[in-house]
Amino acid sequence: MAAALLLAVQPAIALNGTPGQGAAMTGQVPPGTTLTLNGQPVTVVPDGAFLIAFDRDAGPAATLIATLADGSSLVRTLAIAPRAWRIERLPTLPRVSQPSAEFQRRRAPELAQITAARDTASDAQGWRQRFVWPVTGRISGLFGSQRIYAGEPGAYHSGVDVARPTGTPVAAPADGVVILAAPAPFTLEGNLLMIDHGMGLNSAFLHLSRIDVKVGDHVAQGQQVGAIGATGRATGPHLHWGMKWHDARIDPLLLAGPMTQ
Repeated sequence: MAAALLLAVQPAIALNGTPGQGAAMTGQVPPGTTLTLNGQPVTVVPDGAFLIAFDRDAGPAATLIATLADGSSLVRTLAIAPRAWRIERLPTLPRVSQPSAEFQRRRAPELAQITAARDTASDAQGWRQRFVWPVTGRISGLFGSQRIYAGEPGAYHSGVDVARPTGTPVAAPADGVVILAAPAPFTLEGNLLMIDHGMGLNSAFLHLSRIDVKVGDHVAQGQQVGAIGATGRATGPHLHWGMKWHDARIDPLLLAGPMTQ
């Protein structure tokens, strides 16, 4: 009886959400706990809350270890649900042409700006919120979809696309801090805006016709931050919304839920 009572009151790792490829989860541990996911440290805020997420290509299992203030440990093994990605096979087309020297010259400093932005930490609390869609409309591209060119896989689609006319307002999906507002269109992303939501979670908005905020601005959920466009490498006006948690690319649709128009 005493042993059963001890197990009943033992602190646990509480999780909200479902572990799966491209998914994010919030959780709670006793204050003062340190946490690792697959051996990598996870930030825990003073009230014991935390955020974890899983890459599009995450393996079948992940291990979450909580070390409590008294030195004892709790281990939670998570089964990562696989996703059935949309795969399009193009057996007669080559993968890509060779990038031009001009593209290569411009691309390196653009990638450096993106990396530096993602390395920026802020005190944003948007990660605690239920995300909303930055714009509603026809979903024209799904996260994780991929083309196979003559047997060679191309890069998978790293976000979700929403097709709307140029000039359609784009809103912040959650509270955050602007970490990149491209001063000029990037080669691929066009006018690129990035918002940090805290705890290593950030959003990227591509192909904008304009950006209405600047680096360092604190933005609130629902605040207009830009407008849809077709800048960069885009075949028509749409919003590409990508999300990352540290190095893991995740599916915005899972955070925002079904779209209501």
